[in-house]
Amino acid sequence: MGHLDHAAFGWLTPVLSYAMACIGAALGLRCTVRALGASGRSRRNWLITAASAIGTGIWTMHFVAMLGFGVTGTDIRYDVPLTVLSLLVAMVVVCAGVFAVGYSKEGTRALLIGGLTTGLGVASMHYLGMAAVRLHGDVTYDAVRVGLSVLIAVVAATAALWAALNIKSPIAVTLASVVMGLAVSSMHYTGMFAVRVHVTPSGEALPGATAMQFIFPLAVGLGSYLFLTSAFVALSPTTGERAASASAQQEKSAQDLPGRQPARTA
Repeated sequence: MGHLDHAAFGWLTPVLSYAMACIGAALGLRCTVRALGASGRSRRNWLITAASAIGTGIWTMHFVAMLGFGVTGTDIRYDVPLTVLSLLVAMVVVCAGVFAVGYSKEGTRALLIGGLTTGLGVASMHYLGMAAVRLHGDVTYDAVRVGLSVLIAVVAATAALWAALNIKSPIAVTLASVVMGLAVSSMHYTGMFAVRVHVTPSGEALPGATAMQFIFPLAVGLGSYLFLTSAFVALSPTTGERAASASAQQEKSAQDLPGRQPARTA
């Protein structure tokens, strides 16, 4: 039985991965708030941005944490196509859940269906990512802990979608994202503690890429996407701000018309 190290770099990877989950959650919640105040193509675009932010945050959290994963007695490599597929799964299932609650008028039912779909998808992303791990040995799982990790994923996803529908203020969004980040991290490490590895020493080269060759650059790129999108959302005017600006512009235009005088107040 190989010894599993989940924090080869100390607290760096757990803390950084948690931060990425929180950023993705906060950004996704803010985008969903914008979407619910919009309509038509604007709503669709905001929901897509929300889904990509949450999905990217979850995936980046998982693989930043995996940078600190090691097993004594064997090197570790990652199957590139499976790793990329896990990212696509995260994006698609979160998008399905966000659109389910963003467009449905059946609040509770849509929330439960969306939460279940998204939670199972997030769990699938996690274990698909684990299936991409290549090492000298056999990987098995503790069924109870796997089930617990899936349950945490479903509850976390449902809570995230509920928060997206009901939480509006920036302070509440921040608090919700902290809780959601904790839930996502808990799901990840619960799943990781379900892993058992029986090492088979071998001198053969492992197929795939190392974490630093593939996962680290991809995680940095996705993390940069989250930060840039956060800046875009922060600088984009809200629906209320756009309405106020349009009203002010109309008032100014009316005042500038020939023969019109500004309205006098009593």
